[in-house]
Amino acid sequence: MSVTTTQTMTEAPTFVEATLDGRVPSGPVQTMWERTKFEMKLINPSNRRKFKIIIVGSGLAGGAAAATLGEQGYNVECYAYQDSPRRAHSVAAQGGINAAKNYRNDGDSVYRLFYDTVKGGDFRAREANVYRLAEVSNAIIDQCVAQGVPFAREYGGMLDNRSFGGAQVARTFYARGQTGQQLLLGAYQALARQIAAGTVKMFTRTEMLDLIVINGRARGIVVRDMRTGEITPRLADVVVLGTGGYSNVFYLSTNAKGCNGTAIWRAHKRGAYFANPCFTQIHPTCIPPVGEHQSKLTLMSESLRNDGRIWVPKQPGDTRPADQIPENERYYYLEEMYPSYGNLAPRDISSRAAKRQVDSGRGVGPLRNGVYLDFADSIKRLGEKVIRDRYGNLFDMYENITGENAYKTPMRIYPAPHYTMGGLWVDYY
Repeated sequence: MSVTTTQTMTEAPTFVEATLDGRVPSGPVQTMWERTKFEMKLINPSNRRKFKIIIVGSGLAGGAAAATLGEQGYNVECYAYQDSPRRAHSVAAQGGINAAKNYRNDGDSVYRLFYDTVKGGDFRAREANVYRLAEVSNAIIDQCVAQGVPFAREYGGMLDNRSFGGAQVARTFYARGQTGQQLLLGAYQALARQIAAGTVKMFTRTEMLDLIVINGRARGIVVRDMRTGEITPRLADVVVLGTGGYSNVFYLSTNAKGCNGTAIWRAHKRGAYFANPCFTQIHPTCIPPVGEHQSKLTLMSESLRNDGRIWVPKQPGDTRPADQIPENERYYYLEEMYPSYGNLAPRDISSRAAKRQVDSGRGVGPLRNGVYLDFADSIKRLGEKVIRDRYGNLFDMYENITGENAYKTPMRIYPAPHYTMGGLWVDYY
């Protein structure tokens, strides 16, 4: 981790502004990562046991990193404030994970995944990193399968795919509406194996209080045992932060209340750069607030837009129930405004469009603060059993929260802060 100043634990934080350097290698983006890997200095497998790595966080990022580095032979300590790594907020992800395997033979490729991701990011993403992500996406799916993640499969046994917003191919691998949970359990299984092997030491109910910086590099952390209150320093050769984002800076978000961004802030106080905080994803399909008593919002999976149609009444101020509004008085605004993508328009476009409809007086629900996500056409075309098999847990969750049966009446959705792409500055390597 790069820092701006060399500090001891007793010095006050020093904040400076600087021009951030992504350290992107030169040359064609298609060969950049292979060349960079070749030029990196490697550590012999027999020497890896001499090095200690601290990982803060035990979700999909932290847990998978701890399992992988432990299996490679490093001595790893993993810290989490939950009582089990399985309680990480990664469990809340629902819809799926993208990879360019092109199982559907519908024209997908590494370059198309790269292009769709850059375009979906409003052309503001660092292209070198996006291409690397697209390049390794297939290996990520293979790793998840090896860890035991039960992705949905077609009748013949191949992994199944569905579409996500901002893409015109089916490249999303999923496990019903519980993909994050199943990915987390897969990472946890791999992590538990390394814990049993002795390569990873797991510390639960432990909070990172500060970052230890020696000669401009992160060399440890200060932790508090949340059971006893004991505060101790922990030193290592490398510190990895995999602690989640900061969407809870908003009044309401889909994040758990425990996602407070404190590890990010404590690293920033010690000199790590913080960049692009405005890169916050406003997810278009969340359950609207029902009153001032709420502490968080609930995500409804992106995948629902594969079979649900989004609409509002054409007439502003229309208070009739959905089943009393005839088809010719419904405004399927995404299908009309973005016909090439329809209801699977990119998330930022879909979120802004929903806000415009509600602001124009076409909002639905008791507080007029949502839009409809309607499955009537899909149920008529495919049957309720097919929809239940695809999204049954999401429909059950929606009914438990709202008391409404989404098989009989449209869901009500509205955008909400969900995922953060900004945070501590990370360069290419």
